[in-house]
Amino acid sequence: MHHPNFCAECGAQLRRKGWRVWQSRNFCEDCARRLGKNGVLRPLVTIAAIAISAFTLGRYLRPPPPPLIIERASNSPLSDLPVNVNEPARKSNHEDNSTKDPSRGAQSTDDTVYICGARTKKGTPCRRRVHFAGERCFQHKGMPAMLPVDKLIIKGAG
Repeated sequence: MHHPNFCAECGAQLRRKGWRVWQSRNFCEDCARRLGKNGVLRPLVTIAAIAISAFTLGRYLRPPPPPLIIERASNSPLSDLPVNVNEPARKSNHEDNSTKDPSRGAQSTDDTVYICGARTKKGTPCRRRVHFAGERCFQHKGMPAMLPVDKLIIKGAG
């Protein structure tokens, strides 16, 4: 790397004491001070102030998030009443559902459980559980079953 020996502005001889990469050293100390060549701090502070003010302005002008809306099915077993935080936690939801209404709740032993049965990429029938015999899982909707309906029943489930 070439280092000049004389100042480009006034022609004075340059001293090589304390040379830094960010200083061009084409100017003597007096010319550099007069021309503002050594001022690295001022541009950095200005850039930081602009960045911080742009960030805070962007945060201030951002629209508020939309309200949280939770949708559920009309036949959902959950209550529409607000949750009481001070109420002690229930021991088991399964026991509460079975004691209140026996027709609701988890599958009983007489419920029939079916599998999807559609062809997977691997070539085997899908083993996901579905509610009805002709139904397919979310991934195989509209596909035919590989197995007959009597083979889609899971025996001993429940």
